[in-house]
Amino acid sequence: MRHGKKHNHLGRTTSHRKAMLANMASSLILHKRITTTLAKAKALRVYVEPIITKSKNDTTHSRRTVFAYLQDKEVVTILFREIAEKVANRPGGYTRIIKLNNRLGDNAEMALIELVDYNEVYGKDVEAKEEKKTTRRGRSKAAAAPKSEEAKAETAEVAPETTTEEAPATEEPKGE
Repeated sequence: MRHGKKHNHLGRTTSHRKAMLANMASSLILHKRITTTLAKAKALRVYVEPIITKSKNDTTHSRRTVFAYLQDKEVVTILFREIAEKVANRPGGYTRIIKLNNRLGDNAEMALIELVDYNEVYGKDVEAKEEKKTTRRGRSKAAAAPKSEEAKAETAEVAPETTTEEAPATEEPKGE
């Protein structure tokens, strides 16, 4: 019976599956995002999130436990130095899975799995674009303000009769 056995076998033996997930987890930690099939991405999320949670507590025991899963010293140091700092306040949900188009060769469902705090699609680029828009607006307002002050100063110097004559002249082109 298979009661209580919920993980996806992915059509592989146990040793092959563990090695594949360890390699994918190492690639995810190194590159911060990878493209794979949807089933593998879901299996990788279950595999890598407890490892990231373990990396929050930087002790010798937790480093050895994580190394037993990943089998790569460089990846373990990156995980404990960089990623653990970013996810220190996050209570879980360290990865995001984004579905992509199906693969051309075999029509497999593809997905992009990425670390949430290192996203480039949702957070930083959107904020940067919004900031640019606001700064441009701010600059244009700031640049327009001195021009309008200069215009007010010029109109103050000109006699009031000329300003009243200019007002109807601007209305006539609008009617045409």
